[in-house]
Amino acid sequence: MSVIEDVMVIGSGRPLRSIDRDEHLLLAPPHPSKLPIKLWNDYEPLPVVHFPQEYVEQKFAPPRGVYENDQLRVEWQVMNGRQPFYHRNCDVDEISYQIDGARTLMTELGVIEHRPGEFSRIPRGVGHDNYGRQESHLLFYLPAPVAELVGPTRTSQPVMPPFPGWQPGAVNEALTQCMGSVGHDIAVFPVDETLLLERVHAEPERMPVHSIGAPVGSTWLYATSTVRLGYVNATAGDGTRRYRQTLDADEIQYQVSGTRTLVTQRGIVDLRPGDFVRIPLGLAHASIPDGSSTHISLLSHLELPQVVETNRTADPYSPERLAAAIERSRA
Repeated sequence: MSVIEDVMVIGSGRPLRSIDRDEHLLLAPPHPSKLPIKLWNDYEPLPVVHFPQEYVEQKFAPPRGVYENDQLRVEWQVMNGRQPFYHRNCDVDEISYQIDGARTLMTELGVIEHRPGEFSRIPRGVGHDNYGRQESHLLFYLPAPVAELVGPTRTSQPVMPPFPGWQPGAVNEALTQCMGSVGHDIAVFPVDETLLLERVHAEPERMPVHSIGAPVGSTWLYATSTVRLGYVNATAGDGTRRYRQTLDADEIQYQVSGTRTLVTQRGIVDLRPGDFVRIPLGLAHASIPDGSSTHISLLSHLELPQVVETNRTADPYSPERLAAAIERSRA
């Protein structure tokens, strides 16, 4: 079957160029070398990381790192209670995505009562704490400053008390570098929680909240010169696929809802809600949704290695495996 492969670069909505491809040859292993020396590498199938979206009862623990490099980190977290301290980042903007449950984000720029499907960005240097109720969320630490590319659905607001039953307590504030990772604190000290939260009345700035919307296609929410973060909505079609490769960015995908088959030059894998996958720069890939599908997409100009154990890997490409995915999408 003839397909189109779009060659992309980060920050551009248009392909650098588009190439006509034979789909089978695009996905198949290379022809054997005619030379007695090895000219290319053997690659493992794409690994998939999975965390359940629903809260599972457990003791409070630091967020679990999933992907990380020297400038950027992706984490998964669950909470059922207060974070044990206020936190202030020296070097990054901290973006969260609410997966499930309810979470109160308390800052000196106001309070956000997070609902599933929402993003917010805590600017560098803003103190914040969380109160979660059987919830799960993602954290993206991106090099500051981060630009917001679309208008908000709402913003943080002055709220006191920030949640029912709140009482000011003996709490600390931690100032950190290195994307807030454990062991990289600069100063930890007691704070007056009421004084910190009442600061909102002297601050003109508010934190925008963005929600996953309905339009089909890619919507970029946040950007730096080397990073893009947003979401992709897709629906099942007639089996027609358009492949994409990004020349200058690794892509992290997180499946929010629905199921789809990811077809790549390093295997084919069915993705379900709670799955993460990393697509290295330059790798041709396409999605075949089963009905409606939504996933988060993060593009990083620097390689973004996986730092957590793999749960499963993609299946090797075969025409039969691809045909089954297409047939399921048409059903």
